[in-house]
Amino acid sequence: MVMPYEWVSSPSTSAPQAVAAVKLATSIRNVTREYVLKSETVRALRGVSFDVPEGDYVAIMGPSGSGKSTLLNLLGCLDKPSSGQLFLGQDDISAMTDDQLAEVRSRRIGFVFQSYNLIQQLTVVENIQVPLFYQGRLGAREQQHAVELAETVGLKDRLDHRPNQLSGGQQQRVAIARSLVNDPYFILADEATGNLDSRTTEEILTLFDRLNQEGRTIIMVTHEDEVARRAKRVIRLKDGLLRSDTVNRQQDRDAARAEQREAVELLAAREE
Repeated sequence: MVMPYEWVSSPSTSAPQAVAAVKLATSIRNVTREYVLKSETVRALRGVSFDVPEGDYVAIMGPSGSGKSTLLNLLGCLDKPSSGQLFLGQDDISAMTDDQLAEVRSRRIGFVFQSYNLIQQLTVVENIQVPLFYQGRLGAREQQHAVELAETVGLKDRLDHRPNQLSGGQQQRVAIARSLVNDPYFILADEATGNLDSRTTEEILTLFDRLNQEGRTIIMVTHEDEVARRAKRVIRLKDGLLRSDTVNRQQDRDAARAEQREAVELLAAREE
C-alpha cells in the first residue's frame, strides 16, 4: 500500500513522527485481531496499517467478514488489538487498561450510530450533553455549548424537543452534535446514513462535508458507494486485509454531490 504521507520512525514505542509536521488523529501499525470461537481461531484482522491525519475524511468499506466491524471496535476503543499498535494522537491505546480505554471513549472520540442512540426522555440539548454528564460536567457553560452545537447542526428551533418529536434526519443531527461536544480527535460514524432516505442522507452528508471543511476529522464506515464517494479517501478491507487505500479526486467528490442533489430533486418533483 502506498501511504499518503512519508514517516520517519521514532525510538521505542512512541507514535511515528510526521515529515512536514503532519499531525495524526489516529495511526494503525500492523494491527491484528484474533478471536477463539469453539476452539477455532478466527483471524479478523491480519496486519492492517494506515494513518488518518487531522482533518481527513475517510470512508471504510468491505463485505461481510472483511474485518470492518472489528476495525470499527478498535478505532472506537471498544477493543484492543491482538498485536500491533493503535495510536490516538501520540498515545498508544493498544497498551491501555480497560479503564483508560473507557476514559478515551468518553472524552476523545465522537460516535455517530446508524440508530442514533438517543435517550427518549431527554430533550435535544440534554441528549447533546450526555457525554458531559458521565464526566460530571453539567454547568451553565456546558449547557450553552450544547445549545451552540444544536444551532450548528440546524436545530435552533428544536432545542426542547424530544427524539419522538423529531424526524430521522433531525435525530441524526442531534447525534452528530453530541459527537462534537467533547471536541474529539475524530468523529467515528457507523453507517450514519443507513436508516435515512435519499433526501435526508444528502442533508447529513452535506453536514459532514461542512464539518470536515471546518477541520473536523471524520472516519465513516459505510456499505454505500455513493456515500463513500463523498469522502476524501476510501479504505477497502477484505479477509482481514487492507486491499486498497485510494484518494477521491475533488472533481469526483463534486460529481457525487451533484448526482445526489439531482436524485433528490427528481424525487421531490415526482412527489409534487
